[in-house]
Amino acid sequence: MEPKFVLILLSSMIIVLLLAGARLKALKFLGYGAIKLIIGALVLFVINAIGGAFQFHVPINFITAFICGFLGIPGAAALVIIEKYIVM
Repeated sequence: MEPKFVLILLSSMIIVLLLAGARLKALKFLGYGAIKLIIGALVLFVINAIGGAFQFHVPINFITAFICGFLGIPGAAALVIIEKYIVM
């Protein structure tokens, strides 16, 4: 093989890998965010199931699932405190 052909082949392979890698990173980020939202919604469901005995309910929507999923336990605690003492 000629060196010119090998260089063109290697450079084209590098470009393809860079483009595919960028797309995979974007999909990985979106998948990570979707998993966090699902976890947040499940945690809110558990909070509502337990809070049903105490006449307590936190609405499950995109914003509350986002807060609970991305902030974790402090986010869930903040939602409970906001619902209990501020919104009533």
